[in-house]
Amino acid sequence: MSKNIYVGNLPWSVSEDEVRSAFEQYGQVNSVNLISDRETGRPRGFGFVEMDDAGAMEAIKNMDGKDFGGRNLKVNEARPRAEKPRW
Repeated sequence: MSKNIYVGNLPWSVSEDEVRSAFEQYGQVNSVNLISDRETGRPRGFGFVEMDDAGAMEAIKNMDGKDFGGRNLKVNEARPRAEKPRW
């Protein structure tokens, strides 16, 4: 079973590989998805990491508040995206 983790307050210059290697020390990383602005293509400073359950809990415990590229990360279990009404 895997868990999706929200990772916020990322430096805009960070790569998916850098995020992957930071989280791999806590367990198997299945995927990394850094979010970009649709219109400009610039990074938005957050993303999602999918990991095995045990590794995810360990990563959340150890990475939340940790300095990463000069910024303190915000790391927690991702919540399902709320449905937006389509007008």
